[in-house]
Amino acid sequence: MAVTTHLASYAVRLHEHGGVDVLRYEAVDCGEPSAGEVRVRVVAAGVNPIDAAIRQGVLKRPVPLPAIPGGDVSGFVDAVGPGVTDFSVGDPVYGVIGRTGAYAQYVVAPAAVFAPKPATLDHVHAAAVPLAALTAWQMLFELAQLRAGQRVLVHAAAGGVGGFAVQMAKQVGATVVGTAGEENVCYVRELGADHVIDYRASPFEDVACDIDLVLDLVGGETQHRSWAVLKRGGMLVTACDQPIAERAHAAGARALRVSVRPDGGQLSEIGKVIDAGRLRVHVSETFPLAEAARAHACIQTRHTRGKLVLRVSD
Repeated sequence: MAVTTHLASYAVRLHEHGGVDVLRYEAVDCGEPSAGEVRVRVVAAGVNPIDAAIRQGVLKRPVPLPAIPGGDVSGFVDAVGPGVTDFSVGDPVYGVIGRTGAYAQYVVAPAAVFAPKPATLDHVHAAAVPLAALTAWQMLFELAQLRAGQRVLVHAAAGGVGGFAVQMAKQVGATVVGTAGEENVCYVRELGADHVIDYRASPFEDVACDIDLVLDLVGGETQHRSWAVLKRGGMLVTACDQPIAERAHAAGARALRVSVRPDGGQLSEIGKVIDAGRLRVHVSETFPLAEAARAHACIQTRHTRGKLVLRVSD
């Protein structure tokens, strides 16, 4: 039976597109779970580049306004809707609730998008995992079907998705080459990369070669230049611009763009890897929920190491 307790709730919301100053901390309805849904009291929410893109209004599929940014949450189940049997009130969970809604004290979402929070992580670090880790997982193993012995080039290897991708690729026996700025070269090497290219010091295409898989987490000219490093029959998987089919054909390669989907089952598997000590989670900075604008100013530089997280409650 659903719990129907009405609670005061606050969230960060935007009513218009623009700079970080359009983010407003304000009272909202916390919502009630319907069939198959749970309500989660959010302890921490992850901050991702797509959140800034939603705020700026630059996505091809704009988000209707007003909107609450954010997709990553970690917290406790507060109420369950009819038919939910996998979770009970009080369970610690984490998940991706979609493209919006996470910068809030309470969220309502399908139970299927959540998984038990990794026992070895606090909520701040757990909130840094879902979207970035699922993106890396689905790019490497669903789209590219990565195998041991292959050579992988990970662009933006110090970022949220890139950092997880480096570690996941190494764990299946791939040789990993990462690109990063000078300040992050040692960090990416610590994550397990076999070779790290300082992209400011030398063009990566002058160093990397015979690559089986490129993970493009940058887009633009970086994607265009990546075709030159792929071996014939290789693959480029991107989380950015849709690859140009003619370029892929000319390179004798395949190209796919990831459309990340929330998946509680995959998050459960990722959580097991984390609890086994085989996946490192790095949070570079935390911010109070009411100061989400400061977090957005950082994330839109696109030079963040690991993840940024909002502290929502205790």
